[in-house]
Parts: sequence; structure tokens; C-alpha cells
Amino acid sequence: MSDHDAAECKVLAIVTNYGVEQDELVVPLDHLRGWGAQVDVAAVTRDSVETLVGDKEPGRTLEPDLTLDEADPDGYDLLLVPGGTLNADTLRMQSSACRIVRAFSAAGRPVAAICHGPWVLVEAGVIPGKRLTSYASLQTDIRNAGGDWTDQPVVTDESGGWKLITSRNPDDLEPFVREIDAALAVPGLPGL
Repeated sequence: MSDHDAAECKVLAIVTNYGVEQDELVVPLDHLRGWGAQVDVAAVTRDSVETLVGDKEPGRTLEPDLTLDEADPDGYDLLLVPGGTLNADTLRMQSSACRIVRAFSAAGRPVAAICHGPWVLVEAGVIPGKRLTSYASLQTDIRNAGGDWTDQPVVTDESGGWKLITSRNPDDLEPFVREIDAALAVPGLPGL
């Protein structure tokens, strides 16, 4: 991406309706919307999205903008895949979520996944040869799927014709969001 006006940037976040790690969705969402990007949240259904804190405590509830089945990946500049164990485990079983991930990678558009979010990338079959990070418990799944797992706060890999941004957990949100901003290449973006 180059020389976008912030208001022209469109980001798609894909989630399930229960179990998304609150800050892994809300922090990037609020940050991106704060500088004028359009961020649409696509969930399995149009029911409310109930987030969790630490995979167990109730978090914020959000309303999705559309369903995964309704989402057209061609209309977006970046895909955001937040974690949460329950969210990611359920999301990777949604064929429409895998379709969206494959469409972004095939079109050469960036994908940003944090914590357990890379499980969807594994299921979609898009990580062979990619270097990435995640919540530590996913490292065997990632390696078995052909990815090169590393333990770092944020990893950006541009191999294979598309950019993949990954982080380990909510503690890594600052560098994760900074890399999302860089991927969108909007001049003069405010920091997190």
C-alpha cells in the first residue's frame, strides 16, 4: 500500500461471536478507527460478539458489521485476526474464515494475526515458508504446517508475495499495532 489517506483504509477483522480476547480486537479496532480507517468486524452470525479477558472473564460486547459469509475480502486493505483460545479454535473451523484468509494472501494483501489467531492461517494452508510468532502453544501446529515459528514480540514476513504480521499475546499489542500502521502505509499516522 502506498500514500493512502487514512479515511480510505479499510480493515476487516474476523471473529467468532464468543471468546475473542478483548484487547486483541478492541485495541487495534479503536486505534485504527481513531485515525479514520474503516474497520468492519465480521463474525459467524450477526449476534453480539462477546469478548473475554484472559480467556475467562467477560469483556466488552461489540456488534458485528457483517457475517463471515457476507464479507468480500476484495474490498479491504488488511485482514485482522485476533486471538482468544475459544475464538481461534472455533474460527479455524469456519470455511468462510479460511476462504477470507486465502483470498488476502493470494491477492498479496497484509494479514495481521495475534496470539491464537494464527490457527486460522494454519487451517487455511497459507503459512508454509512463512516466519511467524504466536502464543507459544501453537508453535508445534505452525511448524507442522510448514511455518518457521519464533518467540518474538512481533514478526513481519513479506515472503511469498504477501505480508504477514504476527504477535504472541496482548502484551505485544504496541509493536503489533505499529506494524499494522506500517503495513497500511498511511503518512503521518499517530502512534499507539
